[in-house]
Amino acid sequence: MKRGLIAATAVAGMLVSVAACGSSDGGKTGADGFKGQKLTVWVMSGSNPEQWTKQVSEEFKKKTGATVEFKVQQWNGIQQKLSTALSEDTPPDVVEIGNTQTAAYAKAGALADLGDLKKEIGADWNDAFNKASIVDGKQYALPWYAGNRVVMYNKKIWAKAGIKGIPKTRSELFKDFDTIKKKTDAEPLYLPGQNWYFFDGLTIGTGADLVKKQGGKWVSNLGDPKVSKAMDIYKQYQSFSTAPKNKDEATPQQAEVFAKGRTGAVIAMGYEAATAVKTNPDIKQDIGFFTIPGETADKPEGVFLGGSNFAVAGMGKNQELAKEFLKVALSKENDGQMVKEVGWTPKSPDLAGAAKENPAAAAAAPAAQKSGGTTPLIPQWAAVENVPNPIKNYMTAVLNGKSPADAAKDIESEINTRLAKQ
Repeated sequence: MKRGLIAATAVAGMLVSVAACGSSDGGKTGADGFKGQKLTVWVMSGSNPEQWTKQVSEEFKKKTGATVEFKVQQWNGIQQKLSTALSEDTPPDVVEIGNTQTAAYAKAGALADLGDLKKEIGADWNDAFNKASIVDGKQYALPWYAGNRVVMYNKKIWAKAGIKGIPKTRSELFKDFDTIKKKTDAEPLYLPGQNWYFFDGLTIGTGADLVKKQGGKWVSNLGDPKVSKAMDIYKQYQSFSTAPKNKDEATPQQAEVFAKGRTGAVIAMGYEAATAVKTNPDIKQDIGFFTIPGETADKPEGVFLGGSNFAVAGMGKNQELAKEFLKVALSKENDGQMVKEVGWTPKSPDLAGAAKENPAAAAAAPAAQKSGGTTPLIPQWAAVENVPNPIKNYMTAVLNGKSPADAAKDIESEINTRLAKQ
């Protein structure tokens, strides 16, 4: 889910025709014609849960006779490492790529076209999930998982405050936060000032576009009144929190803060519950989830669908075997396992049953279907989110009293400079 700028020097060698890539799969017949081969799959730290990995590995070997080696990568520095790897003669066969990074790698010619495979195994996937895999009308990746934020709350604290129902609107949620503040000694909400992913969702909910075309170039649209409205909503949420205004949700890990049992709620991904329980096992019985309510009961708060795609290296020598792996890894059974095991949002209606087995996934599903979206799906966007992320600075400035319009003016030149990089 982390994103970064793809280095032009590292991808120069990628600009080759996928059709010209020699494949050692030539001459194989049938899915079971790969006995003795090994497929290399790069996944990011924390992405492949234990049971999913076990059953995919076993099913892949049974189906093809080949083995799969999952090589776990760290997010820090991954864009440069992946860019280099994909430009070499022996790249990893299958790679996990953040959904907003995919366009950059596809534009560089680094990924194989998977259009036929998508038709075979993903005809019913939610368009919002699949959108990030399409570049210039072609399918250059397949959605592996995605998730959106929910309210993870402490049921004991809410009960102590006398709150019995789940809020259905934003105003009801704020009223509940106010009740917790008045009737308990707990902090109603822990929300750091730079929870960029939550703000991302709020901009989606207001219908805002973070970039626009001007003179044939992409430029910042942060000064749009709709973005200002999103930031005003964020400011209302953050007013119930004493968290630092200049930190993000990972500094410190908000789930570890929640685990102390002194926080009414956090705006979290479902997998953060496991972090809280690891920190404090006793908190497990107190954790609950519900959909982030929006302005009206019929439409949840806007959410960012953050996640990852699987892609096949354009210069890979085992593309047919790689496609067999994707058929297994992205089957309904194994997609359902990801939902149950981690709490990812279902990407097709058939996975609704799996979501019922994971409270976080069940809470995430309504917003994903009605209010989900992504950041701009253009190659240049990855550069905007490089550290230091200028939009995080914008958020802190507004929370510290600057108007959204003035804060936008302060950083738009930096955003435009990043968008101009090719």
